[in-house]
Amino acid sequence: QAAPLNEATITGQTGQSIFKAKNGVALAEELRNHRLIVLFFDLTSMQPEDIERSQEAARNYINRQMQPADLVAAVSLDTTLSLDQDFTQNKQLLLNAINSYSGDRGQGFQQGSNSTTNQVEDTSSFTPDEQEYNDLNTDRELFAIASISKSLAYINEKKSMLYFSGGIQRDGIENQASLRSAINAAVRANLSIYSVDTRGLQAISALGDASTGSLRGTSGYNGAALQNNLDANFNTQEVMATLSSDTGGKAFFDSNDFSSAFDRIQRDTSAYYVLGFRSTDTRRDGRYRKLTIKINRPDLKLEYRPGYYAPADYQHSSREDRERQLEEQLASELPATNVAVYMETLYFRTDDTHYYVPVSIVVPGSQIPFVKGGDKDKATLDIIGEVKDPAGHVIGQARETVKLAIDQAQQIRQKNVQYSTGFTLPIGKFHLKFVVRENQTGRMGSFETDINVPDQRKLPLKMSSVVLASQRIPALKHADSPLIRDGEQLVPNLPHVFRQDQHLYFLYEVYAPSHATAAANADAAKTAKPAAKGPNAPVRVLTSIEFLNGTTKAFETPLIEASSLNVPARDAVAFQFDVPLAGLKPGLYTCQINVIDDAGGSFTFPRTAVLIREPSQATAPSAAPEKPAVPPPAPGNGGR
Repeated sequence: QAAPLNEATITGQTGQSIFKAKNGVALAEELRNHRLIVLFFDLTSMQPEDIERSQEAARNYINRQMQPADLVAAVSLDTTLSLDQDFTQNKQLLLNAINSYSGDRGQGFQQGSNSTTNQVEDTSSFTPDEQEYNDLNTDRELFAIASISKSLAYINEKKSMLYFSGGIQRDGIENQASLRSAINAAVRANLSIYSVDTRGLQAISALGDASTGSLRGTSGYNGAALQNNLDANFNTQEVMATLSSDTGGKAFFDSNDFSSAFDRIQRDTSAYYVLGFRSTDTRRDGRYRKLTIKINRPDLKLEYRPGYYAPADYQHSSREDRERQLEEQLASELPATNVAVYMETLYFRTDDTHYYVPVSIVVPGSQIPFVKGGDKDKATLDIIGEVKDPAGHVIGQARETVKLAIDQAQQIRQKNVQYSTGFTLPIGKFHLKFVVRENQTGRMGSFETDINVPDQRKLPLKMSSVVLASQRIPALKHADSPLIRDGEQLVPNLPHVFRQDQHLYFLYEVYAPSHATAAANADAAKTAKPAAKGPNAPVRVLTSIEFLNGTTKAFETPLIEASSLNVPARDAVAFQFDVPLAGLKPGLYTCQINVIDDAGGSFTFPRTAVLIREPSQATAPSAAPEKPAVPPPAPGNGGR
């Protein structure tokens, strides 16, 4: 027989929080033999009078019903989810937290009207359907419950949450995934939810409450409006009832006396049995498993959780769960390190204040597990990324699933898989983050960095990033990127590591070069008039590329001169070089790009490191999307 909790002999640190540690983690011995209760006030769903009603009930419990065995915490949800008071026996601290709630904290989150609430025949005005807004609010409330449950999961004792809410509206299956996630988190944390409808006993009439406009048509007289209001009220209580029944709690509706909810929590947690079992169904499919407990005494009534959600591995996760995992990792401040990810950003000017920023992401082939599919080995990668401005606002997003297919999985282990995308950004500083997930085991990796889009308006010589590549692929139709030239797109080489049997491709642009005069000599230039500006105005830009091995010049391309703009849409001169590496010995080189605007008298000499290796004995094909094979790069050298 279970012995009731001896509340008279329970001792605690009166007047102090039980959380001694600065990180808010309670020690196990401080929680043992205590009744753990969380008072959760959902201010976003309650009207001011509902908040006052719930505050009064909480004050009565603290002053009259709270026992020495009770450890109580106060949590609220308005614009954010906040822990207002952690577990404590100090009544004054709890009262201070509860008294701080006011009706203006949850404004702006009330449920909006839609096609199923207060629907009447009215053709004289337009009422917007705010169902999507309501769905987002419902997700916020359910995510808050899941967050509270996960934060309490480390505590082994049974926990109870008294959920004060003015109702949660759900439209069909729109919030089904969020509801299941909240229930699953509560069950795994051994948390029972006791829902209280703070609206109390309501007198629902056909004409609606004070927030409802005048009725028109016949719905107010044939019962349609009354039935619609009753259905709307039932829908807001249905989610609360599901939360309570599936977590082993109880829902309290249509009552202005909330003390019975506190009594029920104290009674349920005074004495209870903990039954453990090992399921014979070992499938990790995430499905709901029903439980039934029977006893041979008809005079006893059993109350228990009716089931639980089985653990789910990645292979059995639903599409919604997988997408949510990506979004959660993208929003997380902690990096994912199970998959190695490398990233490089470049910049090309589109106008005076905007730049196109190509982003290249590389995943080592050894990190990707392939599965046999027909005559090829296949794998898929999910890639998601975003760009944020200094204020934290998302101004650019990328999302794509990349499908790979190769002849032999062993060959890809020695290669890299590269993904490219791009953003058009204004001048300034931004934060860029990408998450990559391989879809065989669900492992993820992330890379984030701060990028600076330069302001070159006052620079005498304006130049883009220098692209180094060893591969060119056919450009997609309707693709618009500075990396595309003559129908082929350069694939940037992130590590700047090349082989002797490869060609090294260069691409860079010079913007708004000075226009040359029509004079041919210096004396005439003093009196000559400047040429008219425009796409056909003459320019004189000189460039070459040098390879330096220490202090020795190992190789230099011929000097190339541009006399006109070849990218007039961006007021730019684009230079391309194709350098065969067979004549260079293996080793580390310093590559210097010489750019001189002769007409403007300005110059720049950017440098970068390049590593050249000996050719491999057997060249293996790299992974490619499921498309026709890419032709090899065309041979040749020089620049244009």
